Amino acid sequence: MWTYFRSHLGWKIFFSYLVVIGVGIIILLSATEFVIPRAFDRHVAAMASMMMGMMGDMVVEAELNANLFDSFRDAMWEAITFAGIAATAAAIAVSLFISRQVVAPIRDMMRASKYIADGHYDQRVQVPGDPARDELDELAQLALSFNQMAEKLSRTESMRLQLIGDVAHELRTPLTTIKGYMEGLIDGVLPDELEIYQQVLHEADRLQRLVYDLQELSRVEAGAYEMHLQVINVQDLIEDAASRLRRQYEDKGVELSSNVPEDLPQVRVDKYRIDQVMINLLGNALQYTPSGGKVNISAAQQNGEILISIRDTGMGISSEHLPMLFTRFYRVDKSRSRAGGGSGIGLTISKFFVEAHGGRIWAESDGIDKGSTFRFTLPV
Repeated sequence: MWTYFRSHLGWKIFFSYLVVIGVGIIILLSATEFVIPRAFDRHVAAMASMMMGMMGDMVVEAELNANLFDSFRDAMWEAITFAGIAATAAAIAVSLFISRQVVAPIRDMMRASKYIADGHYDQRVQVPGDPARDELDELAQLALSFNQMAEKLSRTESMRLQLIGDVAHELRTPLTTIKGYMEGLIDGVLPDELEIYQQVLHEADRLQRLVYDLQELSRVEAGAYEMHLQVINVQDLIEDAASRLRRQYEDKGVELSSNVPEDLPQVRVDKYRIDQVMINLLGNALQYTPSGGKVNISAAQQNGEILISIRDTGMGISSEHLPMLFTRFYRVDKSRSRAGGGSGIGLTISKFFVEAHGGRIWAESDGIDKGSTFRFTLPV
């Protein structure tokens, strides 16, 4: 029975009020003078009328004293009983009211949590009061935090389902191509030539890159990687990344230039991670810039940060796509991106690496066919 009472908040509140009642009764023992006089006067009046008929009889003196003491004791207990009943009734009423105010929201959250545990992430609880105007009490803040948790779980589940669909879609394309080539070779429809095997190898490379990017993304999102920080010149960082892709720029006929002041302060970064960021951004710029276009890398110091910008004269990005560019598997032009073999998560990985260094990354564009600029910052 005691275990049942301990497991219910309403009973705990009720018993807490009973404790208050007990303390109140002790206080009432010293405050009964507010009730006793009226009750005592009634008994004294009755005794006075009895004494009028017993004048001169000394035998009844002891009996009168006893009656006087009994009357006083009865008056005292009458006052305490009345006060105890009134206090108990008030405690029950108040505890019921408080229990409904406290227990009902908690029970709502308990039911909602069971629905969420069963996979119904759209479940929400009512927040007492007006969050926009009122100061929320602890229960309202708890309900608001619960709804925020449910919203994040819902978004996470949506992202998980989208990730599964995206990965399946990405794997399906090269696998279908490889299967088609192999069936053609087996049936004799396709000639047994080196070019066919090179196409199969190309699709296998796409699969390998996708698997590598997925592994890298899982480590980045879980924070399961170490940062090996070192002090390095910004100019050396940019020149090293540009030199690694300069040959590809020359093969496509895209001009790659840099504008980096020599007096920039040094930065303390993980060179391997920032190299990945630079390679991803320069690779995107090359992919979406046609032959004859230009890509420029610049750096400047602003407000205690080093701002690195990569500007291209390529296809540009419409404004509605800019906020979503760093979402995994998001593509502005899906068909063009698949033709280039991209996995759609390079910018997501870049975002994690830049933020791990305490910086920010974003994209700007004036619209389609007006080029785009990717910028990120690194603390000095």
